Amino acid sequence: MPSKSDQTAVLPTGRAWADFVTLIKPRVNLLVLVTTVIGFHLGNLGGTDLALLFHTVVGTFLVASGAAAFNQLLERDVDARMRRTMHRPLPGGRLTNLEAFWFAAALSAIGLAQLWFGANALAALVAVATLVTYALVYTPLKKVTSLATVVGAVPGALPPVIGWAAARETLSIEAWVLFAIVFFWQMPHVLAISWLYREDYERGGIRVLPVEDPDGRSTAFQMVNYAAALVPVSLLPTVIGMAGRVYFAGAIVLSIGGLALAIRFAQQHTPERARQVFYGSLIYLPILWVLMLANRA
Repeated sequence: MPSKSDQTAVLPTGRAWADFVTLIKPRVNLLVLVTTVIGFHLGNLGGTDLALLFHTVVGTFLVASGAAAFNQLLERDVDARMRRTMHRPLPGGRLTNLEAFWFAAALSAIGLAQLWFGANALAALVAVATLVTYALVYTPLKKVTSLATVVGAVPGALPPVIGWAAARETLSIEAWVLFAIVFFWQMPHVLAISWLYREDYERGGIRVLPVEDPDGRSTAFQMVNYAAALVPVSLLPTVIGMAGRVYFAGAIVLSIGGLALAIRFAQQHTPERARQVFYGSLIYLPILWVLMLANRA
């Protein structure tokens, strides 16, 4: 009969459970959950089917968590060289590669099955696209070219599409408008982060734009361009009849405010102004979603 100490060794400790939680990037996946719920509610035509919403949200969360775990598995060597990631479970040696692989695979498989059987096949297929583009395309591409940031914005913008597909069982123009809003929103947000941590990314061998652009001109140019593109894109919900005039007015104010922050960074590439772009983007999206839900056409 195993001793008490042997039994303890078999079971994951509190520290081990915390490390598994770290693998799924819970703070990042909170945004995934929110945008999935937004897409579902905007696509929902009748009374809310709570079971359908549950399967959609939990399934999407599990797939996103699996993708995040695969990301950390594939980038364990990169994380080991970067100061802000070197203490993650894999480079820190607290979890093995095999543990991370099976954990990521299990989460992904369970999540996809839940979406397929609990929501519908279309939602599951969009989730497959999210998983593949994030883990198998974006993650390895980060070591090759700064264009990986653009590629990475694709899976980042798909959660509201999953929510819409689950509610409507179709990908109409409204779903792609939601995708476009999140896609263009992400770019200034990510570029600001990349500028703030450019030295760490360079140490890790990640080819974000600020690493290839030490004077910041191209980074600022791209930031302003994407922020400017977000202005008309954010107005599309009113143009296609998803939202009303109150949303339209709010979207103008929010998007021009975001553009102003990007222009300020372009004028002076300081960490403070990069943080303003970052925090401004964090404020932007939740308010936009609230306006859209409150002023549905």
